[in-house]
Order: sequence, then C-alpha cells, then structure tokens
Amino acid sequence: MGTHRRPKAKSTAHSRIAAVTIAAGALSLIPSPGQAEPKPSVDVVRQQVDKLYEQAEAATEQYDGILAQEKTAQAQAEQASRRVARQQEDINRLRDEIGPLAAAQYRNGGIDPTMQLMLSSNPDAFLGQAEMVDRVSGRQASVLSELEAKQRQVAVERAAATQKLIAVEQKRRDLSAKKTEVQGKLAQARSLLNSLTAKDRAKLKAQEKAQSKALGSSDKPANYTGPASGRARSALDFAYAQLGKPYQWGATGPSSFDCSGLTGGAWRAAGVSLPRTSQDQYGSGRQVAQADLQPGDLVFFYSDIHHVGIYIGGGKMIHAPRTGKNVEIAGVSTMPYAGAIRP
Repeated sequence: MGTHRRPKAKSTAHSRIAAVTIAAGALSLIPSPGQAEPKPSVDVVRQQVDKLYEQAEAATEQYDGILAQEKTAQAQAEQASRRVARQQEDINRLRDEIGPLAAAQYRNGGIDPTMQLMLSSNPDAFLGQAEMVDRVSGRQASVLSELEAKQRQVAVERAAATQKLIAVEQKRRDLSAKKTEVQGKLAQARSLLNSLTAKDRAKLKAQEKAQSKALGSSDKPANYTGPASGRARSALDFAYAQLGKPYQWGATGPSSFDCSGLTGGAWRAAGVSLPRTSQDQYGSGRQVAQADLQPGDLVFFYSDIHHVGIYIGGGKMIHAPRTGKNVEIAGVSTMPYAGAIRP
C-alpha cells in the first residue's frame, strides 16, 4: 500500500506573503524617527506669526485692564486701612476717657443714693456730690454709646479692608496668568521665526519692508504739519515725537509704548485723561463716523477693540503696532476697522 502525501495549502501561504508585503508597504509610509517633517513655508510662518502677535496684543490689552484694576483695588485697600486706623485711634481715645469716669462712679456710686444721704454728716455737700455723680454717669453713658458705635464701625471697616486686600491678591494672580499668556504667545512667534533658515528670514524681512513701503508706513521722526489745533494738535505733536520708539507690551512711555499706552499718553499731553485700555478708551468719547474723521481722533480695530491708533488725516494714523516693530505711521485700512471716537 503506497504512502500518500497531503498537498500543501498554497492559498494560505500566498495570503501570508501578501499580508507581509502589505504590512511592509504600510510601514514604509510611516516616517522614521529620524525623518524630519517638512518645514513650513515663509508665507505660512508669516501668517502664523501675525496671528500670534495679534493674540498677544489682545492679551496685552487685557493685562493693561487688569493692571489698572489692581492699582484701583490697591488704592481702595489703602484708604480702607487708613479709615480703620483712624477709627481705632478714636476707640483708644474713648477708652482712655472711660477710665476716669468709671473710677469716679465707682467711688461715689457703690451705695444707694438714699442711704448715702441718710448716712451723710453733711447733706448739703452730699447733694452737691450726687449732682456731680449724675453728671459723670450721664457723660459715661454718652461715651460708652459712642464707643460702641465706633467699635461697630471699625468692624465694618475692617471687613471692607479685608475684602479689598482679597481683591488685590486676586488681581495680582490674574495679572500673573495674563502675563504668562502674553509671553507664551510671543515665545511661540519667536520659535516659528527661528525655525526659518537665514535665507527665509531675510526673505520674510524683505516682504515686510516691501509691504510697509507699499502701504506708506514709516517710523521715521517727523513733525505734524496739518490743520489740527488746540488739544488735538497737542496730542498729535506728542504722537509724532514718539515715531521710531519700540513697541513694548504694557508700556506707557516714555521710551516705549503699547497701542493704548501711546494714545493715552498723546491725549494726556493735551490735558485729557483717558482710560488705560483700548476697549475703555473706545467708550470714553463721542463716537465719530469714519467719513467724519478728523486729526486727533482715536481709531479702533478688530471686533474686540484690542488695537487703537491716533488719526493724522489722509487715511493714516500713528500707532504702536506690535512686538518687534516701532511706533509708526500706517494706513487706517491696514487692519479691520471697528470705529472711532473724539476725546
């Protein structure tokens, strides 16, 4: 009887080979650990960096607002502390006054007044003394009433002062968080710029220069020679004198500015006090239509009003643009226009 061999399962073997081949192909599509991802183009980097700078500026305006609130809260806390100190001085004075009055009443009021009169060897003198005791008792009651009122008041003042201090600490924590946010956005922008080759960085710089030239932007020192007068003229003279100074987030001068720091400084030089942030400045004056703009008006940008400049006429403004740039003259049309006011 012959031996029969079982035929091999060719289909199974072929399936395994196919599976291995497919897996190998799939693995070849996965970048190896040493395979670098393609670097973004100059245009992509520029768009990303511009977005980060915009986000950093919005956060800067929020930082400025919190800083102003922190200063207000600190001033209120100090005022509350001074009120508490004055109330405490009044309480100490009243306590000092209570002491002699209480001693006088103790010396003369320990026995019932009728019994004192019966036991007295000199009724006339006693009656005179009793009248004095009544006066002492009345004064003591008045002082005690005043003391109690002062103590209640100082308790209220202490509670208010404590709440003010709590508010100051919260604002300081908010400031720290917002500062971290601003610095984080700027660090991301620097990292993106550093990812470019020297050639690409030079290309990016040339693009920015060409764009500024095309838009008529300039950070060269100049003097205002337009028709504005009075306070608007004073504000413009100040703004022109800042041309070429660097943007610095949170700065209000004299050597650097952020956007609302510059406009606030310009109008402060004209004798007008403006709020610290662009959002608050927008609500501090009379609204002006874009068609009716006059030199000295403040012009605002973006839907959340996080950028502001001072209009100089001819469709242009002076503004502090962003980190890495200087105070410059630029076209109002270079950013999304939101509105204008006349301080």
